[in-house]
Amino acid sequence: MKNILVATAIALAVTPPLAAMAQDKQTATATFVGKDGKETGRASLTAAANGGVLIEVEISGMPANRWVAFHVHETGKCDAASHHESAGKHFNPTEAEHGFLAAKGPHAGDMPNQYVGQDGTLRAQVFDGMVSLDDKKNGIRGRALMVHANSDDYRSQPAGDAGDRLACGVIE
Repeated sequence: MKNILVATAIALAVTPPLAAMAQDKQTATATFVGKDGKETGRASLTAAANGGVLIEVEISGMPANRWVAFHVHETGKCDAASHHESAGKHFNPTEAEHGFLAAKGPHAGDMPNQYVGQDGTLRAQVFDGMVSLDDKKNGIRGRALMVHANSDDYRSQPAGDAGDRLACGVIE
């Protein structure tokens, strides 16, 4: 009996509570790296109860006083040597057109442009209602968040004429 109690106490001590395990499935993070491969910021992602994901992001070293495109990309690789081309195309599980203004768009990786302040820091809270963290079809955990050099025109195919890839973060 004593051995059973000790084993139970150890199991309880090393096993996270169910609420904590459920919370872990509802959150994710991404650490951004810039074109030089150095860390530039972070994002926190939280799954919404009725679908979608809230993304809170802060990235420094961006071009000041301008709008930049912000997307989810299909592959969770952020290789600065490849100019973050390793992240692949925009995440598009339904094969929709790119852009909020496109006739057959938007796709799941499309998000609104974000403004970078005078200090060169992008700070934003963005809600993407077309994705989830872990759903088989629309899940973005293991994919990448990307900041581009230009604003998205919301209609050009396939990527909104968003320009160079400035910062990339794998969603973990």
